[in-house]
Amino acid sequence: MDYANRKRPPKRTPPKKSTRGKSQQSTKPAVPWLVVLLAVILVGGFAWLLSAISGRSQQPTPQSVDVPPAQQQPTAQPQKDPLPEQPEEPWDYIEVLENQEVVVDVPERELGPPKLMQCGSFRNKSDAEEMRAMIAMMGLESQIRTTDGGNGVWHRVILGPYESKRDAERDRHKLERGNLHGCQIWNWN
Repeated sequence: MDYANRKRPPKRTPPKKSTRGKSQQSTKPAVPWLVVLLAVILVGGFAWLLSAISGRSQQPTPQSVDVPPAQQQPTAQPQKDPLPEQPEEPWDYIEVLENQEVVVDVPERELGPPKLMQCGSFRNKSDAEEMRAMIAMMGLESQIRTTDGGNGVWHRVILGPYESKRDAERDRHKLERGNLHGCQIWNWN
């Protein structure tokens, strides 16, 4: 069936209603007079409230009359009893804790063998130099070590030696923030 070239079906028209015997009613909706009356009352009440509030600020405030110092009579203040002595606390741990010294035994950090981080191993020295330049742009210093093994010559890009693994991890995270992933931390040989 060819949907693109087919004809549209004819429109159906609803049957006409007869108007015989029915009086024509206006098509305007009826105004809800109760809602209009309620809105007018609310607006009027709000206006009255605002005028009542603003009228209070305009009322004159009573002025204090200054009495000359000769006519003022000293007021006798009743003698207050001094405060009673503060009761002694029944607890003695406050003094004990203030004078106590806490001794903590912190073991020395064991440093393992030095660490090195290898970020790449390449057959071509130019590739190793390119990676070394990328590492230098991130603010770290790296070296290229050339090794001749049973499977050919390799150029390794390494960083280190590091005293602890934490120092090596810090530099590795710095390299990862610069989009250089895949660096491995190994013990120094």
